[in-house]
Amino acid sequence: MAVVSQVGPAYCVRSEITRGTNGHHRVFGLTNNIEASRMKETSVNFSSSSCYATKASRVLNLDGAGVRIRRGHRAIIAASPPTDDAVIATEPLTKEDLVKYLASGCKSKEKWRIGTEHEKFGFEFGTLRPMKYEQIEELLHSIAERFDWEKIIEDDNIIGLKQGKQSISLEPGGQFELSGAPLETLHQTCAEVNSHLYQVKAVAEELGIGFLGIGFQPKWGIKDIPVMPKGRYEIMRNYMPKVGSLGLDMMFRTCTVQVNLDFSSEADMIRKFRAGLALQPIATALFANSPFTEGKPNGYLSMRSQIWTDTDKNRTGMLPFVFDDSFGFEQYVDYALDVPMYFVYRKKKYIDCSGLSFRDFLAGKLPCLPGELPTLNDWENHLTTIFPEVRLKRYLEMRGADGGPWRRLCALPAFWVGLLYDEVSLQNVLDITADWTPEERQMLRNKDSPAKGAEDLPAKGAAEDVGVEVDLDVVLGGGFAGQGSGAVDVQAEDNVGGGGVVEGGGGGTGAADEDAVVEGGIGVFLFEIKVLEVPKTGLKTPFRDGLLGHVAQDVLKLAKDGLERRGFKESGFLNAVAEVVRTGVTPAEKLLEMYHGKWAQSVDPVFEELLY
Repeated sequence: MAVVSQVGPAYCVRSEITRGTNGHHRVFGLTNNIEASRMKETSVNFSSSSCYATKASRVLNLDGAGVRIRRGHRAIIAASPPTDDAVIATEPLTKEDLVKYLASGCKSKEKWRIGTEHEKFGFEFGTLRPMKYEQIEELLHSIAERFDWEKIIEDDNIIGLKQGKQSISLEPGGQFELSGAPLETLHQTCAEVNSHLYQVKAVAEELGIGFLGIGFQPKWGIKDIPVMPKGRYEIMRNYMPKVGSLGLDMMFRTCTVQVNLDFSSEADMIRKFRAGLALQPIATALFANSPFTEGKPNGYLSMRSQIWTDTDKNRTGMLPFVFDDSFGFEQYVDYALDVPMYFVYRKKKYIDCSGLSFRDFLAGKLPCLPGELPTLNDWENHLTTIFPEVRLKRYLEMRGADGGPWRRLCALPAFWVGLLYDEVSLQNVLDITADWTPEERQMLRNKDSPAKGAEDLPAKGAAEDVGVEVDLDVVLGGGFAGQGSGAVDVQAEDNVGGGGVVEGGGGGTGAADEDAVVEGGIGVFLFEIKVLEVPKTGLKTPFRDGLLGHVAQDVLKLAKDGLERRGFKESGFLNAVAEVVRTGVTPAEKLLEMYHGKWAQSVDPVFEELLY
């Protein structure tokens, strides 16, 4: 999810410390880089066997400018992002400036790093209920005092912590997120996760709080989830129901793990972006871990992934234009400019600009801020409100995986580093996916297709071969078309060639005759063809002449080979997903097996099974 969650270095320095760059007679203050992970090298070193964090250096080097600020103990830092205090713009931004901003992320291979983010659900041990903000507040204060983190405050409420290049933030429903530092090896990344979980558990257990590693809240409804006191989330909560049916579920009931990776050039970015998008459904299947909703199976292996299909189509999805020959930084800027805005931050307040155009903002015509022009910080904030399966900022974010237990938090970055940071593996991925059509990529990702008519059906018995199943329980309410009482529009989209109900002959009521539907018998009904897509069927999703699991076997080998060529002895971090590929059984399917077996159809045991 990672909804504008990271905190930038300017939150820790006075606004007058600004490094200006002159170009085309424009001056921009660049200290407030939203992604803390993009600060220049002040790395935190970890041993791979570390059980607790090595203290971060208390000296920061801001963007190579030679400005060094020594910190005192447990500073309190202002809420993100105080762009109005830290940025100077002497002339309007142009589209070229926005393109150059993305291109500024290019860096040589020796400077590539790994940034891991993960979210988790906090709950009360006694009741299993989500932890309240008051409990979160106590937890954050205690972690800050005990482990020397700086507090992030908004409107007198503690909303996060920061230490070096790591930050802890709160998602809308109190999901607890670590945004890790940019690290060189997976051993360091996994040690960072160890350190974070050790610190959080040490304090949380004293408060009677546990943390659950899963992709979707398994037990509680939206009405049971507390709302965090963050201004941006109030704007999003009001806007989401206007653009999709599942946006509030995304905000309050999902958790993810993602990895952020660098690129060396525009061409390298394009190759990694395409490989990441094509293989994102495989990552979704391998890490599928959200089969329960409000105490019962929800029909999906990754409900979290399904939710993104109806959150906001303007800012989510598989981005087919990335595969166009013309794609590059400029084309992504064009896409981002057309994504409706959420907010602008001014004078320590979030101004509701939801649904408005950043293009209008560039022209000084934003209705909520008439005459005001955007800064690079506004652009940076806007980029973090876009949620495709792979997201471009000054690095690439792989966003397709469910949250999960500790081993899989280390496995997700290992999977993508092995594929994208090794040139041989990356090229092999591009070769494997080169002839995948846009329809195939979308089919793997997509939700159920619209209902179709009998003329679209394969011959009887062929459904399994082409990867569809026919749901014969959604026929018209009274039986045959034109004969029943109240024809039902099963999918409110483009039914039967866009024409609604297909006319049919014959009489009678009751259940449909399967032969009549499949073979074109005495009547034709309105029914639904369900695509077997990854959120529902995981590695068992039919793909071409086999299953997606067969492709996953090849991809996993490429990831392992890529890690071995890196030379850091990192391939062991793939063991958690290797088991999934070998058996074809996703984590969600294991949970469902326990639910129907030893858990006696209760989801409560999952809070112990996936407890950190």
